[in-house]
Amino acid sequence: MSEEAERAPRTKRIFINHVDLYCTKNIGKYLSNCIVGASLEEAGEDGEEEEKQANEEEMSLNRSKQGLFQIVGTLSNHIGKKPDFTVETYTITNRDELLSHLLECDIIVYNITEDASQIDEALWAASALHTEIQNFENPKMFILISTVMTWARSKPLDPDDPEIPFTEDDYRRRKCHLNFKDHLSVEKLVIKHGKSNKGRFSTYVVASGLPYGADEGVLHTFFKEAWLGETSALPVFGDGSNVIPIIHINDLASVIQNIVDHRPRTHYLVAVDDSVHTQQEIVKCISTKLGPGKIQRVSKENAFLRKELNQLEVDTLLVNLRMEAVYLKENFNINWVAQAGLIENIDSVIEEYKKCRGLLPVRICILGPPAVGKTTVSEILCKHYKLHHIKIQDVITEAIAKLESLVQAQDQGVEEEEEETEEVTENLQEMLESVKENMEQNGGRLDDTYVIKFMREMLKSMPCQNQGYVLDGYPKTYEQAKELFNLEGEEEEEESRGKIPHFDKTITPEFVFSLDASDEFLKNRVINLPESVVENTHYTQERFLKALIQFRDLNTEDETVLNYFDEAEIHPYHIDVSKDDDIEYRDVLRQLIKNVGEPRNYGLTPEEIADLERKAAEESLTREAERRAEQERLEAEEVSEKIARLEEWNKRLEEVKRQEQELLEAQSVPLRNYLMKNVMPTIIQGLNECCKVRPEDPVDYLAEYLFKNNPMIE
Repeated sequence: MSEEAERAPRTKRIFINHVDLYCTKNIGKYLSNCIVGASLEEAGEDGEEEEKQANEEEMSLNRSKQGLFQIVGTLSNHIGKKPDFTVETYTITNRDELLSHLLECDIIVYNITEDASQIDEALWAASALHTEIQNFENPKMFILISTVMTWARSKPLDPDDPEIPFTEDDYRRRKCHLNFKDHLSVEKLVIKHGKSNKGRFSTYVVASGLPYGADEGVLHTFFKEAWLGETSALPVFGDGSNVIPIIHINDLASVIQNIVDHRPRTHYLVAVDDSVHTQQEIVKCISTKLGPGKIQRVSKENAFLRKELNQLEVDTLLVNLRMEAVYLKENFNINWVAQAGLIENIDSVIEEYKKCRGLLPVRICILGPPAVGKTTVSEILCKHYKLHHIKIQDVITEAIAKLESLVQAQDQGVEEEEEETEEVTENLQEMLESVKENMEQNGGRLDDTYVIKFMREMLKSMPCQNQGYVLDGYPKTYEQAKELFNLEGEEEEEESRGKIPHFDKTITPEFVFSLDASDEFLKNRVINLPESVVENTHYTQERFLKALIQFRDLNTEDETVLNYFDEAEIHPYHIDVSKDDDIEYRDVLRQLIKNVGEPRNYGLTPEEIADLERKAAEESLTREAERRAEQERLEAEEVSEKIARLEEWNKRLEEVKRQEQELLEAQSVPLRNYLMKNVMPTIIQGLNECCKVRPEDPVDYLAEYLFKNNPMIE
């Protein structure tokens, strides 16, 4: 155990700036799975050596993670999610804090190709580390990932032969693009700092070609535009003849790994693959393999107006530079992913791109009797998942129109075409005539042979292969399904019936839904349809009943279209639509979406997001206005009720006062009579006497008079 521990490589800690950006994210992810020193071992040339290497790798992976690189770094988005491959990520508040983290690491990698703000930070980091050399506990390495744009204006090595590529040996003669002067300054300073004490602090500059691969970098705009298929052609800026040095992102990561392991004497390295691809060749290849297959020229001036590309990225796409990474090929042990370039490896690159972006096609088939709502459900699913709605009549119409346009186009240029093209024209013309003749003989309908051919071409088209489709009510029979989805050229023996069909996975639906309903329910639905909807459709009484009977007959046999999918282990999901009276099929759609899952596309476009936000804002304003109106209505009702209650209370109060007054008046009559009879005469006499005598105290006099002349005493 101690011997094995001694042989196990020491873990190295690698700092990577902005580890959540495209380049650094993929480099960090790659290095986090690399064992320290693994690139020092030579690749095996025969089967035994390859097997030995595989066993050694397996043993290494089974060891403790002490031998793997540990990745730490900063994030460009502080509130973003921490990458899974990182041990730590830092939120830096000041440069002293950043320096303390850098000193904890063995290797510092700074990428200045994606964020212009990192140019100054890389410059500072290299200088700050250089001043701390004497305080290093262990030797440190600084790797700057720069760009070949610092070579963009370099003069040809031989004016008579401009195709001679530049190599690392020519780096002192390089002249940068005017917009990349800051990048060149950092390169020079990093190289300079590595010369003073190479044993303690070694520095390297990697001039990287345009990186691609994984979820794509600068080229992502072309991949996305091609995958979406919303344009008829991909843009080529200028004449497109400029040569762009490129490298797969994993190959660039492997270069960084080799630098860490080998500590090469050469401190300036060029990281490009062996390809010499022009911009037009790259874009054309992406368009052909992923998109519409066409390109269109866009002026260089208009290229800068594209909002998805910044100026430095457009400059990179317009560079014209031939470079060769001689040192890499001669001295490094790189396990190349795409040494020959993008075009030669386009299929694997596209698969990698789709996987990283989660851009997997969703293939759905909706089956069921006539008038069950297949088209309604298909349209809503297409809108929700951004899929292509495949209806048999539309496919036939489009296929015939396409044949006619091809025949017409080739007829116009037949004199300039070669014999092979003339044969193709004749074949197309023959196919078109055959289709039209077949439709005339069948009363406007087309034989299954032609329908399946057109349908297969549609399902294999780039839009359906990229985004996916919803197949509306087709196929209808077991034989149609077998002819459409089984692999072409495969003969199925009768005795093999019942076994899993060998179907074409690129076009066969992965989700099959059967919408079920009783005949009575379907008849009532058709009867209640407006005449404007029924007219000139198969929902007329005679045609509908005939279609319904035919559907029931086809689905009572042992070999139905649903049996085909069951045999292929694509088990149909049955949904009873008669339980959902909602014309918008909300419950049915909830079941469908639950089974299919989340969309596998780019999601909403900025325009769609803005539209949803606008609608949400409008709905919010409407709800607020309704709330305020309701509140004002309630307040008005409350005020009315208060006024009514106050008026009622006042009326009752007045009535009480009136009744009290009447009661008092009624009660005062006996008292008044008594006073008038017994008291008032004496008082009047007393007042008269008081007026005559005029005493000093009239009140006392009147009281004395009343006491003396009180009739009760008498």
